[in-house]
Amino acid sequence: MTQFVDECGLNVRGGDGGAGVVSFRREAHVPKGGPDGGDGGDGGSVWLEADHNVASLLSFRDHPHRRASNGTHGSGGKKHGRSAGDLVLKVPEGSSVHDMYTEERIADLVTHGDRCLVARAGIGGKGNAKFLSNRRRVPTFAEQGEDGEDRWLRLELRLMADVALVGFPNVGKSTLISRISAAKPRIADYPFTTLEPNLGVVRPDGRGEFVVADIPGLIEGASDGKGLGHRFLRHIERASVLVVMLDLAPTAERPPADQLAVLEQELGAYRPELLERPRVVLGSRADVADVDVDFDGDRLSALTGEGLDALVHRMGDAVDLARESHVERTPVVVHRPEPEGVVVVRGVDGAWEIPDRRVARTVNLNDLTNPEALVYIHEKLRSMGVDRALVRAGAKEGETVRIGRLEFDYEEDT
Repeated sequence: MTQFVDECGLNVRGGDGGAGVVSFRREAHVPKGGPDGGDGGDGGSVWLEADHNVASLLSFRDHPHRRASNGTHGSGGKKHGRSAGDLVLKVPEGSSVHDMYTEERIADLVTHGDRCLVARAGIGGKGNAKFLSNRRRVPTFAEQGEDGEDRWLRLELRLMADVALVGFPNVGKSTLISRISAAKPRIADYPFTTLEPNLGVVRPDGRGEFVVADIPGLIEGASDGKGLGHRFLRHIERASVLVVMLDLAPTAERPPADQLAVLEQELGAYRPELLERPRVVLGSRADVADVDVDFDGDRLSALTGEGLDALVHRMGDAVDLARESHVERTPVVVHRPEPEGVVVVRGVDGAWEIPDRRVARTVNLNDLTNPEALVYIHEKLRSMGVDRALVRAGAKEGETVRIGRLEFDYEEDT
């Protein structure tokens, strides 16, 4: 039996860009050949994509490090390096993507085909042919390839089901789902038999099919993490309809009314909007209930089949109504806006830092030991507005400035 995994860490890294090359034409009868170094190819980016054929995050738990391919280096004759293809990782529908360290939500991939970019590729470096100009007739430098983005993510799966079965442990949820669908959950007579959610497709005669989730038993304090806690409460979030099952057996620890009060308290404490979902409340294990049990609603015995057909059609009716009122959605992808202009900030040590990725690329891709490359870097930073940004920020003569790998003492431009 395949193990179900609904939360895991994932390390993703975009591919590195290939390096540009310094090269000059060498041809017979051509005394002064010009620069002809080609550009490096771009690396591949890493994407996550929801796929209805993937049921669990198990593959990422076993293999948490995923890296896209690198671009290849350029060569002489203005031959550019080959760019790498993107790496697309398939995740189950209902996957939420978070930054592991900041807990920022990056994306919510709910339906088949939803995708998001999680690790940017490094761009390829320019060859020296790209630096030819009227003032620079013999460029002796080229750019290195940029490193791909490297980050740790936390993936969290919330099951995509039309109906969620909610109730205390051993109320008969697993037996019910095994009777109305082809699901084969583990069934036993001790608490927390079900240690992972089970999905079953219900196909009633004469109406459309729907998906039912058997949520492991909730107990008082589940919203605070007791028992199986938040780990399984989150699987209720996406269900359109809730079926609340109350234990009518004389061995139940609480009367049905108290069970309902506790379940509503835990659902409301976890997500208040869950209490607004369409609900079907029924008494379970009717085959062993006392005749004078205090419960006036519909009764069900998944063991004997009593009330089974009526329940399936009630669930189907509720699902149909929920689908009719459903508004078409687009995938939730949280975009990090790029700041306008060059941003200058103070580092923890008091130095001025420019975190802008475009600006850092200009520094990081070039050879800081090459005087000609340093002149190019200075010209490029000036054209991007770095000098003006430092003046606006209040940088003073002699203060330290860091841009990517470059660190220097600020000098006022006279």
